[in-house]
Amino acid sequence: MSSVEDWAAPNPVTENRSGLIGKAVDRYEGPLKVTGTAPYAYEVVPPSPAAYGVMVPAAIASGRIAAVDIAAAEASPGVLLVWTHLNVPEQGARGTKVNPRSTATAAPALENDRVAYFGQPVAFVVADSLENATAAAHLVRLTYEEAPPAADFHAHLADAAMPRGEEDTEIGDFEAGFAAAPVTLDQTWHTPLQNHCQMEPCATLAWWDGDRCVVHTSIQMVKPAQHGLAETLKIDRDAVHLLTRYIGGGFGGKGQAYDDLALAALGARAIGRPVKVTFTRQQMFHGTVHRPATVQRVRLGATADGKLTAMSLMTTTHCERNGHFTEHASNFARSLYAAPNRLTGHRLVKLDLPGAGPMRAPGEASGMLSLECAMDELAETLGLDPVELRIRNEPERDPETGKPFSIRQLVRCMKEGAQLFGWDRRLPFPGKVRDGRWLVGMGMAAAIRGNFLLPAKASFTVDAEGVITVRQGMTDIGTGTYTVLAQIAAETLGVPLKDVRVEIGDSELPPAPGSGGQFGAATAGSAALDAGMNLRKAIAELAASDPDSPLFGGPSEQVTFQDGVIAIANRSESLADLIRRARPEGLTAQGEIRPAADARNWSQHTYGAHFAEVGVDTVTGEVRTRRMLGVFAAGRILNWKTARSQLTGGMIWGVASALTEGNAVDPRYGSLINQDLASYLVPVQADIGELDAIMLDEVDDKANPMGIKGVGELGISGAGAAVANAIYNACGVRVRDYPITPDKVLAALEANGL
Repeated sequence: MSSVEDWAAPNPVTENRSGLIGKAVDRYEGPLKVTGTAPYAYEVVPPSPAAYGVMVPAAIASGRIAAVDIAAAEASPGVLLVWTHLNVPEQGARGTKVNPRSTATAAPALENDRVAYFGQPVAFVVADSLENATAAAHLVRLTYEEAPPAADFHAHLADAAMPRGEEDTEIGDFEAGFAAAPVTLDQTWHTPLQNHCQMEPCATLAWWDGDRCVVHTSIQMVKPAQHGLAETLKIDRDAVHLLTRYIGGGFGGKGQAYDDLALAALGARAIGRPVKVTFTRQQMFHGTVHRPATVQRVRLGATADGKLTAMSLMTTTHCERNGHFTEHASNFARSLYAAPNRLTGHRLVKLDLPGAGPMRAPGEASGMLSLECAMDELAETLGLDPVELRIRNEPERDPETGKPFSIRQLVRCMKEGAQLFGWDRRLPFPGKVRDGRWLVGMGMAAAIRGNFLLPAKASFTVDAEGVITVRQGMTDIGTGTYTVLAQIAAETLGVPLKDVRVEIGDSELPPAPGSGGQFGAATAGSAALDAGMNLRKAIAELAASDPDSPLFGGPSEQVTFQDGVIAIANRSESLADLIRRARPEGLTAQGEIRPAADARNWSQHTYGAHFAEVGVDTVTGEVRTRRMLGVFAAGRILNWKTARSQLTGGMIWGVASALTEGNAVDPRYGSLINQDLASYLVPVQADIGELDAIMLDEVDDKANPMGIKGVGELGISGAGAAVANAIYNACGVRVRDYPITPDKVLAALEANGL
């Protein structure tokens, strides 16, 4: 579409005559999942019995493989092949592509003798059973020439440099503004490395049908995985059929392909039968990307009445030696609060660690743990309520670009959240509320996450039974894509939800960008709406031109769709009758969405406000969340149930970021200390008290034709800061090194003489 003004016209979704949009519709694929019949990648039944592949991880973090002995592994029972860099089949060179239109480059497995990180796959075994493959993998003997790894982030902060292609962003003169400010704050926060812990590990099943490779894999983005595998295998893109129907959690960690994809395909071609490969839980920690640690310095300058005159958030983070991923923990600050003098930017440290990459709300999830706590500290210094301080610094336009906001309801989120949470009962001085051995406090934080729209396509087909089939190369990582696409189709074509079929997660379907970045529902849904509108038009024209239809001769633009019936005024017939008679082979229409040419003229975000009440045990240092409330403004809500689930799930993750979650690196070996769910602590049911998320009525007509936005990452943004601020209000200590574990609480209490 050429302009956001084109999106303002009413459409079936915005009119919502059937009432399906916003409704708490049960998950489309729910029955399959709860009955265990939804086949995940590793569970798909191949056309012939599968063999099993096991990857052997490197035991060093930096160096090279000096010698290989695979004789014992090859002689082990049931073994079909054993590969290292010495005998793996030829693959495309890393970073190259033959087809310039490919959306990914070759990523060869076992490509050479170099070891870049601890846990890197360095050998591969395929056998007739998982047990035999695992046993043989332990018999692979590798000798290394080890180089001392640079694996300690804090020890290498002096090596930090500006990320490639980036510059600091400065508005006004920050240093002068900060120096002249009557009230200042200058503090540093630390966030740890974090790992994705999806329920389903990364896994692939591959087989060959002649010269065509069929792969079922667990990945968030279909086309890049298909194209990247084709480039790696050095075959045409159309010779790879990639499917990812069901995904047991992604969170950004499945936004890229790993060696399981290439090795399964190569192995299946070599032995002439299907091959299954999966990461073990322990291998997931090293072999897939993680959220990198950060050091964040926040400097705020303000007047005595609480107006910010200077604001800076500078982040130092890390990535792998040959990588470039940057945790953009400072970016959100560029649009959150007004201040005439501003400085934000990033520095990057290259280390001998596994790859860093996106993890739910990359940037905001880490960055808001600093700035939103700094605002709380500033509020205390000024004697202001934390909500009031934020309201006093509410910008009228985007404070850095000067662009108007498409819609901004942050103040409303804070005010309504404060009222519903009982914020007026909060005592401003810490340590004043006790419940037995627990000190009780309240905290809050704002939330912000950018809104994005990417190109996508979709197709809709109606068959002779009046059933609508939605086809799109989209994915569902547990966020509800199947369900919202079904709702959009049912509302657009005026049919019951039971008459909608959704097919996604297939490289042969119309392309969509996949799940991630909180752009999934808006992007995939907008393309689906366009396909539905085109099918509506085709059906209406068919009915108006069919002499046997009661609608014959009527104006096609006046045809209405409701309850499986099409009508003009008082003339009607069922959709199924029309198609069965006039187009028994079915009728198909295509649709697509592209960002509007003038979409960049607006500052687009989603917003929220978190409120938390915690208890702190001053004897043990334990912190318990008692209740949490989030109030969010994220455009038109497609499905109340799935949206609320995403928001509350993010809030729970925010609690984890504040209190438990993080991993440490053993600098001697470059290995992660925690490598399983027994020691990587995430909240369980007993850790989370009363929890609720409220979504404000909102339609952002600058966002897309439906006025919707995403919610998948908004819920975690700022949630942990609200918990940290509540801890201070409870007991009077601030811990700026996350997670806030009992030992840190006790040390802070002792240091403060409490």
